[in-house]
Amino acid sequence: MKDKIAIIGLGYVGLPLAVEFSKQYDVIGFDINSKRIEELNYFKDLNREFSKNQLQNILKNTNLIFTFEKELLSVCNIFIVTVPTPINENKEPDLTLLLSASKTIGKLLKKGDLVIYESTVYPGCTEEDCVPVLEKESRLKYNQDFYCGYSPERINPGDKVRKLKDIVKVTSGSNAEIAQKVDDLYNSIIVAGTHLAPSIKVAEASKSIENAQRDINISFVNELVLMFDKMDIDTFDVLQAANTKWNFLPFKPGLVGGHCIGVDPYYLAYKSEKMGYHPSVILSGRNVNDKMGKFVASKLIKLMIEKNINVKDSKVLILGITFKENCSDIRNTKVVDVYSELIEFGVNVSIFDPHANKKEVENEYGIILLNKMKTDYSAVLIATNHDEFNGVEKSFSSETIFYSLNKR
Repeated sequence: MKDKIAIIGLGYVGLPLAVEFSKQYDVIGFDINSKRIEELNYFKDLNREFSKNQLQNILKNTNLIFTFEKELLSVCNIFIVTVPTPINENKEPDLTLLLSASKTIGKLLKKGDLVIYESTVYPGCTEEDCVPVLEKESRLKYNQDFYCGYSPERINPGDKVRKLKDIVKVTSGSNAEIAQKVDDLYNSIIVAGTHLAPSIKVAEASKSIENAQRDINISFVNELVLMFDKMDIDTFDVLQAANTKWNFLPFKPGLVGGHCIGVDPYYLAYKSEKMGYHPSVILSGRNVNDKMGKFVASKLIKLMIEKNINVKDSKVLILGITFKENCSDIRNTKVVDVYSELIEFGVNVSIFDPHANKKEVENEYGIILLNKMKTDYSAVLIATNHDEFNGVEKSFSSETIFYSLNKR
């Protein structure tokens, strides 16, 4: 029997995966958000990963369908879970969507079926948290009646060069035979190839440390910003000088948000603490990066005071609200921290972002974005380095103050 694949969750990870697999397999893309399904069926991707023409051609020339009806998934024998795994207000893992997806799949599982998780989790989560749900709902036995794999997502939202098929995929399975099946499955679509990990736990851990490592490196240069600001030293001048040595790592300071780097270290730390070890380096890095929104707002206020600008009721424009440049992803964006801090100072703050979805921003953060950029502001903060903001200073008065944590 030819494999039929269900992709559970059609966000930044699930949609590209569904599209790539549909070139060779029958694929059903499922999402609980009926509006998202309606938009995709009308060839509209608000994440801007695919154009209208691209989606039209994909749906016309492949065996891919989009649905929010769970019953349609019963014909599939491979289920790939790509739902978000955020943190809660206590900065602990929130597995609500992951376990809900597992429950949905469990009700549909048949003997011989395979469930692959791509959502970022802590080591052990697949087998310790998700598998029991699958067993309970299906009344089937793990590694006897059904099987699991884990292949961490590595998609870089907004990246037009390194697409899904161009990034090496880590794979794993619940036994040697299944691990090879999972590896072969991804090898059929990933041009860059795969790396078969020896266990599901190893694959889970590899994803966690990828982002924790980057978070720690960025926290180091962010701490330099905090230090050198007190010494009246330009951090970028320091980094430029240090970067003349061949083995210096060229990380830059910034607001560290998003669905991975600002979240995954907490997953790793959570599991580590459950096992009795407090990860001081990882949490220290998170602590520094979480401070940066407040620092940026305070720095801008100080620059305004130096220019004799009355802070209260002044007008400030923030350029960019997405968590990174040239993409529409607003998940866990730390620009909101800057916005909130400026509001606390009594500033009238506006935000313009040509990439972000205005309704999504309003629903998620209660912020109404400008429809177009205006120029009557005392100060401008370039929070996200979208290409559209190159040379933007020329559009404003010479009296307008500009500040950016991360120079181009």
